[in-house]
Amino acid sequence: MSNVQSLERALTILNTLSDYPDGLPIAKLTKLVDLSKSTTHRLLATLVDMNYVAKDPESDKYKVGLQTLYVARSVLNNNNIANVAKPYLKQLCADVNETVHLCIEDKGEIVYIDKLESNQTIRMYSRIGNRAPMYCTAVGKVLLSGMSARRLDEIADFTTFTPRTSRTITSKEELYAEVNRVRQQEYALDNIENEEGIRCIAGPIFSHEHRIVASFSISGPSNRVTMDRVNDELIRKVKACSREISHALGYTK
Repeated sequence: MSNVQSLERALTILNTLSDYPDGLPIAKLTKLVDLSKSTTHRLLATLVDMNYVAKDPESDKYKVGLQTLYVARSVLNNNNIANVAKPYLKQLCADVNETVHLCIEDKGEIVYIDKLESNQTIRMYSRIGNRAPMYCTAVGKVLLSGMSARRLDEIADFTTFTPRTSRTITSKEELYAEVNRVRQQEYALDNIENEEGIRCIAGPIFSHEHRIVASFSISGPSNRVTMDRVNDELIRKVKACSREISHALGYTK
């Protein structure tokens, strides 16, 4: 058995055990990882010795050990969404030459946590730290699409549906329909709903837990961010950027 093969098999054991928080007996683990019992036992002995795997003395089941928390600590501590997303959003901004925002949800509103300006003549008035409603923004709709029905209801009940333009959503029923649409298409539009003359397209950012933890958008004047451009170019680029950032945060699909 080569060293690389041993490492691959040991990591396969760890990945398998991570799906069983209550642990597995060696017979079932051996079957799941498709190894001989002697090989599985030998690899487990090393993993137990290094505390990556723990053996329950009462049940004889194996489970992931505490050393994995130590390894994960530095990753989790450094996985600040804004820092991880920055290089991807910077590239996206340069690629489309429009303003790019990064947002999270807080108390039923969106909060801008990063902004990258294009070099176009028309600039957006949004600033890092500013808040905006969720119902009329593309980033807000994306964040709503990742919420449970209960949390979505709470925010909808709390929302005053002020018509900011003639296209703004003005009822809970419209909002629910829009959120369902966003879930199906995996992106959201602010089609001149929050500010006259401004169109935005937004995508989700998923965590390693498969939760939407942030959203980002491409924003610009509707004469540049046309629906033809949205359909021909921007949907594809938003989805690609969404995948890249989410994967960098540990999301797998």
